[in-house]
Amino acid sequence: MVLVLFFSFLVLLFLGIPVAFSLGLSSFIYVLSADIPLIIIPQKMYTGIDSFVLLCIPGFVLAGNLMNRGGITERIIDFSNALVGHIRGGLGLANIGASMIFAGISGTALADTASIGAIMIPAMEKEGYEVDFSAAVTASSSTIGPIIPPSLPMIIAGTLTGISVSKLFVAGAIPGFLLGIGLMIVSYYISRKRKHPKGARKSVKEIGKTFYGAFWAILMTIVILVGILGGIFTPTEASAVAVVYALVVGLFIYKELKIRDLPKIIVESMVTTASIMILVGFASLFAWIMASEQIPQMVADLMLGISNNKYVILILVNLLLLFVGTFMETISALLILFPVLLKVVTAVGVDPIQFAIIAVLNLVIGLTTPPVGVCLFVASSIGKISLGKIAKAILPFLAVSLVVLVLVTFVPQISLFLPNLLYGK
Repeated sequence: MVLVLFFSFLVLLFLGIPVAFSLGLSSFIYVLSADIPLIIIPQKMYTGIDSFVLLCIPGFVLAGNLMNRGGITERIIDFSNALVGHIRGGLGLANIGASMIFAGISGTALADTASIGAIMIPAMEKEGYEVDFSAAVTASSSTIGPIIPPSLPMIIAGTLTGISVSKLFVAGAIPGFLLGIGLMIVSYYISRKRKHPKGARKSVKEIGKTFYGAFWAILMTIVILVGILGGIFTPTEASAVAVVYALVVGLFIYKELKIRDLPKIIVESMVTTASIMILVGFASLFAWIMASEQIPQMVADLMLGISNNKYVILILVNLLLLFVGTFMETISALLILFPVLLKVVTAVGVDPIQFAIIAVLNLVIGLTTPPVGVCLFVASSIGKISLGKIAKAILPFLAVSLVVLVLVTFVPQISLFLPNLLYGK
């Protein structure tokens, strides 16, 4: 029966059916084949999405859309450019810096690529940067979004396993910062080598002006983090605060958000949220089937049969997640694999919070690798270049991402220092 489940799932994926419906249809086929009452399907789907923590997904999605439509993206880019635009290849550095700030609002890589890329890729091309380099910088830096809090993948990981979402948010801060700095170093090196242009140095007054423009975006991230860390509100309540904050800033401070824009923004956020919730529901059914067939235990026994050494297991898990990330979307892969692999790594003494960061980082790297690197597709579409060209240009940035992944894997304190400091071991 297990073969029926996995064979049908792989065939449906191969036919190009979206992952959510591939999960649902393969589970339906299994339930029919195993003569299980069909009522189990809605029951397990509802159980999967019946979580208070998951309520923060529509909140953060809506807040991000409100801030983006309210003119926040341009102001973040202006501030980043004012700080580093005078350096050789400054627009590339500004692109990455803007992604680091935007990560504290959107929580998703795709939103980062689409929003910042739509402005920065044409601007960099106009200033004399190669379009493949511009698109590669945009796509690679967008992977910072799911690492720096808030993060939708970390919300999913926490919901699946009962790990504190607040601790996961905090744990992502240092790895996200390291990833951003690493990408900046590579971008600067390439820019020096290719003699990319640099802009005029901005005065303190000009920097202050652009900082004021981006201040409300930066403050939003601070409010969310301080509120969660200080125990003032939960991540779900923080998402509601973020929505109210975004409305006030967009309507009354930036004044670029109009009342007539709200219905369209709400509908877009509903569609995004619905697609995530359908995926969570079907994946919960799929996961229940795997658990009933003792698949997690079989995988754990198989890996632990190869070695009981923590570092060997981590290497094997990283290789598996990197491979899966090349053809499966982040949240889908997390829903299917994270609970299974968590059982394996905790058996050899890996901290669950550290592993959550490892898993998310592995899978977001897949967003910039063919054949299903959605950020690559979006960036290549904006830059009007082939997937082959951007895939080649992104290789140095992928190398840096892998270095950060190695550090996070083998130096636990990178992801555990802040949670232990703030919450205790």
